[in-house]
Amino acid sequence: MLFLTHFHSDHVSGIPDVWLSGWLGSPMGRRKTPFHVIGPVGANNLMTNLEKAYSLDISIRTVDEKLPPQGVAIKVDEFAKDGVVYEKDGVKVIAFEVDHGDVIKPAYGYRIDYNGHSVLISGDTRYNPNVIKFGSGVDLLIHEVAMARPELMSNLFAQAIIAHHTSPQDCGRVFAQAKPKLAAYTHLVFLANEKVPEATLDDLVKQTRETYDGPLEVGEDLTAFEIGETVKVTRWKQ
Repeated sequence: MLFLTHFHSDHVSGIPDVWLSGWLGSPMGRRKTPFHVIGPVGANNLMTNLEKAYSLDISIRTVDEKLPPQGVAIKVDEFAKDGVVYEKDGVKVIAFEVDHGDVIKPAYGYRIDYNGHSVLISGDTRYNPNVIKFGSGVDLLIHEVAMARPELMSNLFAQAIIAHHTSPQDCGRVFAQAKPKLAAYTHLVFLANEKVPEATLDDLVKQTRETYDGPLEVGEDLTAFEIGETVKVTRWKQ
């Protein structure tokens, strides 16, 4: 099952790999039921056109590898407003609108509740009260962040990118108001050019601490969170 936050290419370009590789006969695949996609209005159009783009691959593999047609089928559920978008076996997923920019719409985050515990994923957004509203008291609040060194901020491109995301200080304000058991960063946007290097992870944490003094993790690939009475963090190494 795949939940879409918005339709920027860097958030959807990996869908064909997840969808099609999961259907193949390899140990990591073998899907025999439709690929379920949940997302804002526009998700159906995206997936319909991906089916068209890969139609030849699908028809070849169906005949050549005898793969089950139902495993490459797609089921799409769209939504257009805040609310519950999935509920099954005690798992409830709530979508809520966020602010990724004046014309970057739709853009959503998600809250997942199960067995008395909860996780919130902000999606791409600027500082937004909805993240605080839906994230209040969650076990784990995962938020995007963007930053650039001050000497880079005279660059118009850098200004435009930063204006569509949340600064470390504003993320700290979100964490401080929502009060999760654990706050974590994902989607780290660190801008640089040939003259000005990226900010560091230490810079990120330092700037966050200007507005937030609670538990904080900076996510990296393969980080896992186990949620119980506490939130256990495991960093798997490649």
